[in-house]
Amino acid sequence: MNLDARQYAPATERNREPILNVLLQVLPPATVPATVLEIASGTGEHAVFFAPRLAPRNWITSDPNPEARASIVAWQNHFPAPHLFGPIALDVHDAVWSVEQPNLPESLANLDLNRAPIRAIVAINMIHIAPWSACLGLMAGAQRILPAGGILYLYGPFMQSGEHTAPSNAAFDQSLRARDPQWGVRNLEDVIAVAKDHQLAFVQTYAMPANNLSVVFQRQ
Repeated sequence: MNLDARQYAPATERNREPILNVLLQVLPPATVPATVLEIASGTGEHAVFFAPRLAPRNWITSDPNPEARASIVAWQNHFPAPHLFGPIALDVHDAVWSVEQPNLPESLANLDLNRAPIRAIVAINMIHIAPWSACLGLMAGAQRILPAGGILYLYGPFMQSGEHTAPSNAAFDQSLRARDPQWGVRNLEDVIAVAKDHQLAFVQTYAMPANNLSVVFQRQ
């Protein structure tokens, strides 16, 4: 019987190095005590790759799905890192996230968010595999949690000016909407507008592999 709960996302190995290169540019410098909150960590593969390479910044994993959290735990058991925490159950739709509560989840017991506050939120391949309300919840949470100058980083496919940037993205969008009509590749301008409503200023996009973008916002 296979007791290994690790799940695998093939795209992770292709995109983790390019994402890391951007994160090293946009996250607070390593000299500033900081914690990064990853939203919808999925399999957990990104976290075990990023955490040791972004230390001494702390990295919190999260996911609303219990099966995903089991995979994250399994990956963290295989590749433990001193600055890697979680996973925590976190649904972006919640009015108050668990990291905002006075009593943090048990998996964050050794993390001092007063000393190293959450200065960045990262959501990789999240807002298109979720209803639009999840994007709104993400922006609301980022507005509440991030300090001035804090970073919100998004990665994934985006439409621009209402048009897909590649035939593969159009096909992917169709497949997403077939699985769930509330899912789909988002229009970049719509995301930027919602971010602005939540005091998150658009900073820059970075072209990424497979017609994806890194999109960076900064808390005003």
